Amino acid sequence: MTTIAIRRAGSEDAATVLELIHSTFAGRPVLDPPSNALEDDLEAVTAELALHGGLVAEVDGHPAGSLLFRPHGRWLGLRRVGVLVEARHHGVAHHLAERAAEIAQAEHFDGLVLEAREELPDTVRFWVRNGYAEVGRDGPRLRMARQLPRISTLPGADDTRAFGVRLGEALGAGDLVVLTGELGAGKTTLAQGLGAGLRVRGPITSPTFVIARVHPSLVDGPALVHVDAYRLGDRAELDDLDLDTDLDDAVTIVEWGSGLAEALAGSRLEIDLERAPDDVRTARVTAVGPRWFEEPPPV
Repeated sequence: MTTIAIRRAGSEDAATVLELIHSTFAGRPVLDPPSNALEDDLEAVTAELALHGGLVAEVDGHPAGSLLFRPHGRWLGLRRVGVLVEARHHGVAHHLAERAAEIAQAEHFDGLVLEAREELPDTVRFWVRNGYAEVGRDGPRLRMARQLPRISTLPGADDTRAFGVRLGEALGAGDLVVLTGELGAGKTTLAQGLGAGLRVRGPITSPTFVIARVHPSLVDGPALVHVDAYRLGDRAELDDLDLDTDLDDAVTIVEWGSGLAEALAGSRLEIDLERAPDDVRTARVTAVGPRWFEEPPPV
């Protein structure tokens, strides 16, 4: 059985990391402008690892991939991510990405950021599958970020509603909130708080039997479109609601929307509510896309 191990790398690993960088980048297509990875030398990699560290992946005890860290303010940057060709069918890159996310979470970064090239669509798709989204670009260079979840403990229904109010006050036209959680987790209570923060006409109740309900603003702000996707079978049925006509001008909240509503907007907030036996809720908020890159949600 293949064994994959991911370990932190320091300056003592510079020779190994340099060899991995040169080996993994040498086989990549020639880009315009070209990557300068092959210009890295031992002195530069040693200095980079001494400053910020990195990761080395080993397959059955042999070096197979690596990456370098470089913090950018609240974000942990990833550089020189590469996996040897012969190790690319073992999930090494995914293990590197997940270990980097664990480190970023433990060290209290908002998320991770890296550069990907538009001319390498397979690479871009890999990062998207691992939770990254494009947040900017410079020509063919795409800036991609994975924003880490922010977790809030909500002891009771009033706390859940107040949490929604705070978040609602930060939402604006075009924002999408995808709300998930089991029955009784507090999704509708949170939606009521969001409506109060947005100051829209109520009452806000579960829209299960009408699927979608529009709540106009009371203060000349965006309306709230409240959708319950529980009875929708697939994305096509969600599209049939013609929500796209409202997205630019309203705040849209989709309960039970995971796996269905993500494509409705380029940016979104994913909120997963869990309810413990003692009735305490936990809200796990993950921001996706450029909307929340510069200023994370107030949770």
